[in-house]
Amino acid sequence: MTPKNVCIPRELQLQAAMFRLGDVDEEIHAGYEILQKYHKTVTFFGSARISEDSEYYQKAKDLAFQLAKDGYTIITGGGGGIMEAANRGAIEAGGQSIGFNIRLPHEQSLNKYTTDSFAFTHFAPRKIVMTLLADAYVCFPGGFGTMDEICEIITLTQTKKMSSAPIILFDKKFWGKWDDFVRSNMLPSELISDGDEKIYTITENIPEIISVIKNRRTCCDC
Repeated sequence: MTPKNVCIPRELQLQAAMFRLGDVDEEIHAGYEILQKYHKTVTFFGSARISEDSEYYQKAKDLAFQLAKDGYTIITGGGGGIMEAANRGAIEAGGQSIGFNIRLPHEQSLNKYTTDSFAFTHFAPRKIVMTLLADAYVCFPGGFGTMDEICEIITLTQTKKMSSAPIILFDKKFWGKWDDFVRSNMLPSELISDGDEKIYTITENIPEIISVIKNRRTCCDC
């Protein structure tokens, strides 16, 4: 352990950082090895801090349950809260449930409702794997990490760096002001293009979400 107040040369800090990043390719490959076993997937995002008695927890579990019944494998970040709820819904439906966990000093450990999992050391390869060719992305309320993940997916779709797929933001009450900011600030200022505000859909209607996801799959299979 480095003593406090000791100034480490920048070159050594860079070398240490590159050493830590040396296994990024291996982590991406490990995630890919899991993903290639499943042909229909929906990725869920949302806060790890949401409790089991929350309406969001119950809705995430219900949605994942119904999707798993339709043959979709559910993918999450493997932690608690919304991630646990989605993995749990898939398991209770008798479906497949993947957890791509992240090793952190505190806050997150792999939930018990996964049939397949991998623990990442770095956020970057984890995000790459979680956005690889899913049939849809469902984003429940969450904090900075959730915002980071959903904005990256929207950006990759906007710039055509990934295949277009339904992006569902769950709950108009939570996402409404964010959407207002996009439409009232970003769009008029031409910081985004016309149509970019339609990349995502905001709804809490579970039958509607399932219909959007299944219709996308039907179109892709044609």
